[in-house]
Amino acid sequence: MAILFGLYTLGSITSIILLILLACITYHPLKRYIHKWSVMRPIPGMNNAFPIIGNALQFKVNAADFFNQIVEGTSENRHRPLVKVWVGPVPFLILYHVETIEPVLSSSRHLDKSFAYRYLEPWLGRGLLTSTGDKWRSRRKMLTPTFHFSILTDFLDVMNEQSDILIQKMQKHVGGEPFNCFSYITLCALDIICETAMGKKIYAQSNADSEYVRSVYKMSDIVTRRQRAPWWWPECIYNTFGEGQEHAKRLKILHSFTAGVIKERAVHKSEGSDSESDHCPRKRRAFLDMLLKTTDDAGCVLSHEDIQEEVDTFMFEGHDTTAAALNWALHLIGSHPEVQKKVHAELKEVFGSSKRHVGVEDLKRLRYLECVIKESLRIFPSVPFFARSICEDCHINGFKVPEGVNAMIIPYALHRDPRFFPEPEEFRPERFLPENSVGRHPYAYIPFSAGPRNCIGQRFAMMEEKVVLAAVLRHFDVQACQSREELRPLGELIMRPEKGIWIRLNKRLFM
Repeated sequence: MAILFGLYTLGSITSIILLILLACITYHPLKRYIHKWSVMRPIPGMNNAFPIIGNALQFKVNAADFFNQIVEGTSENRHRPLVKVWVGPVPFLILYHVETIEPVLSSSRHLDKSFAYRYLEPWLGRGLLTSTGDKWRSRRKMLTPTFHFSILTDFLDVMNEQSDILIQKMQKHVGGEPFNCFSYITLCALDIICETAMGKKIYAQSNADSEYVRSVYKMSDIVTRRQRAPWWWPECIYNTFGEGQEHAKRLKILHSFTAGVIKERAVHKSEGSDSESDHCPRKRRAFLDMLLKTTDDAGCVLSHEDIQEEVDTFMFEGHDTTAAALNWALHLIGSHPEVQKKVHAELKEVFGSSKRHVGVEDLKRLRYLECVIKESLRIFPSVPFFARSICEDCHINGFKVPEGVNAMIIPYALHRDPRFFPEPEEFRPERFLPENSVGRHPYAYIPFSAGPRNCIGQRFAMMEEKVVLAAVLRHFDVQACQSREELRPLGELIMRPEKGIWIRLNKRLFM
């Protein structure tokens, strides 16, 4: 009996200790949660937010339904300056007006990305996209010179050559049935970013089934699903019951590939293999080559781990976003014959009957095509939403916002503000002619974000889009085969149509 009493007493003590430990672990998070809940109470929010789980159970599982949920929510709440949503215990402010977005994006205090970006860190490390504080400032300062226009023009040859391959692939569809051009464009963009970022040809347009190509797309899908599901955030649960094993497998493939390329390029550089001779022509310069030479303020070169973070970031940000933009642009051009006619007229004016590639001076002269690209990005921004962390207590539009809240910016909704874009669903490239852009609020149009942390690669993206679209439209008449309603955009890291972009091609006489 004494033994049983002793065991009972020991069990009671153990339970008490465990309860005390649990209380210690949860006290501060719970205190912060209650504080935020109380401070943010006056902010209008999504209905039926429950303690701890918030609105998470109301989110649609299907990516297209989820995106439509966001579109409907921002449309219905257009009259409100901002809306709060709780994703589990984490509060988000949904921002879609210039008056609430500018204070966040223009501030030097709210530069940190939202907590949701942490799920990209296993892939991208703490590179330019995900880093914060002094590390981000240092990296941004170091990398900005590599995106100077004079350096970017060195990549024109790659863009033109890969566009030639794209045209060859599309030729077989001329005069035929409608086809999905999404993978064609995406693989072209992937070939361009691989060669310009790493100096490595992966021949994605010829080998779409490569393990690396599959892993790039698979990883994006895995990260998106995890970001939307709070129950998968804890590592132990995710690795045991979620997609942890698949995540680890894809991560190994992606990192092994880029690490191998960096090592190979570094060996060539140390051996002086980049020097030019009659027998060994100089290799094309890539971002990787510049990173291998880049030094910080103290004169120290980047480590291979530092370089891999940035190369992986370039690969993620530099192909999927541009590919999506090109696809949406082709759909819109193919849906508006009058716009396509104007683009063809400009191409004829710039190139005449020449078959030459796009050159530096041509880029400057393709003004209407640039308007088309900008208007496409207004209607279908490649990144439909992105998030920042509020780094100190502040007021937004009169509402007090505590430190640690996540600000979710919705360019898709922002770009449809009729104050700045009358009849916002209409495709009108002329909106972006210089004379029609005068006086427009600088934060009314942010496809590449805005403020100190805007997209460092936006010039590269615009150049690539001009080159690829010019190539396609010099060879083909494009006819869209889907209505706007049939596209069903997916609410993922990058905005893609649910079932691709279906077009029909007719051959043009080369101008």
